[in-house]
Amino acid sequence: MNSKKLEKGIFANTNPVMSVGSAIIIIAFVLFTIIDPEYANGVYETAKGFIATDLAWYYIILMSFFLLLSVYTAFSRFGRIKLGHDNDKPDYSFFSWFSMLFGAGIGIGILFWSIAEPIYHFQSNPFIAEGQAQTVEAAQIAMRVSIFHWGLHGWALFAITGMALAYFSYRKGLPLSIRSGLYPVFGEKIYGPIGHMADLLAVFGTVFGIATSLGLGAQQMNAGINYLFGVDISSTNQVVIIAVISVLATLSALSGLDKGVKKLSELNMRLTALMLTFFIVLGPTAYLLGAFATNLGDYVTNAVELGFWVDPDPKSQWQGWWTVFYWGWWIAWAPFVGMFIARISKGRTVKEFILGVLIAPTLLATFWITAFGNTAIFIELFGSGGVTEAVNKDITTALFVTMELMDLGTTIATIGAIICTVMLVTYFITSADSATLVICTLVSMGEQKSPPKLRIFWGLLIGAVAGVLLIAGGLKALQTASIVAALPYSIVLAITTWGLYKSFRDEPYNGLPYLSTPDDIPLPPEYGQSYAHKRSKKQAAAESAS
Repeated sequence: MNSKKLEKGIFANTNPVMSVGSAIIIIAFVLFTIIDPEYANGVYETAKGFIATDLAWYYIILMSFFLLLSVYTAFSRFGRIKLGHDNDKPDYSFFSWFSMLFGAGIGIGILFWSIAEPIYHFQSNPFIAEGQAQTVEAAQIAMRVSIFHWGLHGWALFAITGMALAYFSYRKGLPLSIRSGLYPVFGEKIYGPIGHMADLLAVFGTVFGIATSLGLGAQQMNAGINYLFGVDISSTNQVVIIAVISVLATLSALSGLDKGVKKLSELNMRLTALMLTFFIVLGPTAYLLGAFATNLGDYVTNAVELGFWVDPDPKSQWQGWWTVFYWGWWIAWAPFVGMFIARISKGRTVKEFILGVLIAPTLLATFWITAFGNTAIFIELFGSGGVTEAVNKDITTALFVTMELMDLGTTIATIGAIICTVMLVTYFITSADSATLVICTLVSMGEQKSPPKLRIFWGLLIGAVAGVLLIAGGLKALQTASIVAALPYSIVLAITTWGLYKSFRDEPYNGLPYLSTPDDIPLPPEYGQSYAHKRSKKQAAAESAS
């Protein structure tokens, strides 16, 4: 059992395999990518091609399975289990809770893709009949597919992951770490190589997943600054943006969850509400409200069918480019978002947790994509056009070009661009500092109060990874690598789910509320004090006497 902790330096109070090992692996991966980008890209693309062509069915079935499982669990007898002891109360209000989980989950991504993705599908996708591209019918299908990629399936994955982490940590007394979900299957072996491998895969996916999003966010932020102030769109300026935001995110991570992340997340939600109001009120209001009702009903009606659809054409690359990419992306992000959601969800019941994580973000994502995406499609179908051309030319400018083509006047369009740019900054910071806190928890094997030096190290390393790979032109390769990393982690996820429901079945049930029992899962001696297990007085006295 390798559970010793380092005593000094940046990695003080962390496990050496996790802290030093993860840093070495990530730095080595970055060096491999920038030393020979062409060779690295070839390796990544080969792996991605294999997944997209030969394992698409696996990703499709896996994601649909998690959605069906989460819905079943919410309405089963397991739904009354508390993620914590029975007298625990939630630490955060619903508004704060939802703000943090949404901001950490998909803030930057949905802001980047909410116009570009519908416009891409509007031009071409397998569900459009021949000759029907860029028509009203094509527009509805485009919105259906876009919402599908940001809806229930991905959030079900986050719900299962976060539920497992919160359950084993707050109810069973295990570390808040990916390895804890493996305990019912492997027992104390989780403190050895098996557990280290699970957590290292989680760190890998988190670092490269967030670095890719930061790169995309920096590109779109650069486009916003270009629109407002005429600053050139260049990799140099984008690296400067990443550097500045990474420092701010690190400072936010140093201030902790309740101060930095919580306050920024609530600001994000207020800015999001303001921007959605901007589009609804100043855009084609009646069209957008009608489109929201239609999009929501259309998505709910077709979600199951879309979730099980596997492209029968072996030569088609659309599903690999889009659905398989998204599912791999959600899986790679599952340890990061799942752990973050777990940290803020102590005291909630399983049913409350699942329904909150599934329904609220999906409704907001649907409304968001409708407000932004349908505005762009309205311009293409009934207005002057120009959004499709902008997306095909430079995807990062889609949001700002759409606001300009809304014909609101220079002043109002400029105000909208300022709000969107500020949103990018706040979502950027929220995602980066959330990832920093999660990684520090992982390398500390569940310790939630990580040393400031460790937070600074990982906060700056995440920014450095994004910046270096942006300079090297490696963001595409990095994005692909995250998808590839999702494949081995999906196995960890499957075992964790098995362990979770194995433990659920062992919960006492006699028609009465569940009762918490004293923790009986052993930890290495070094962790006994850190996690402060709750034991009965009789048990504590017996231990003291011995």
